[in-house]
Amino acid sequence: MTDPENLESIQQVPFVDYLVLGEHPYLCANECNQCKARFFDRRNACASCFSDEFTKVRIVTTGEVTSFTIVEMGPVPYVSAIVDCEGTPVRCTLIGVDPTPEEVQLGMKVELATYPMGVDSEGTEAIAFGFTPSKK
Repeated sequence: MTDPENLESIQQVPFVDYLVLGEHPYLCANECNQCKARFFDRRNACASCFSDEFTKVRIVTTGEVTSFTIVEMGPVPYVSAIVDCEGTPVRCTLIGVDPTPEEVQLGMKVELATYPMGVDSEGTEAIAFGFTPSKK
């Protein structure tokens, strides 16, 4: 458990390399300079056209659920989804929504959200991302 008085001394690190933390967190992809395909992991070559030149691009923080499944492995079910962020598919967990077919729908509008995964013995907090139903 985190001591609220020590929150200022906690260093936060993103759980994945492509999550950029700050006042307004966002995801950053590698975009192929030739065909504009986007990838979140490190690439030596584009899987679409084999080019080896990439540019880092910021991904919009809102999107639409295009695919999902409710995972009931372990004690707590969760929703694994693919969110289309203006043409960039993002694999993620939906958070802040009951993992039931009545609550999660294809086409549902969502927005990026971050959450703490835990703090290590040195006081470093890992921050993960998911998407939550849009408030707009």
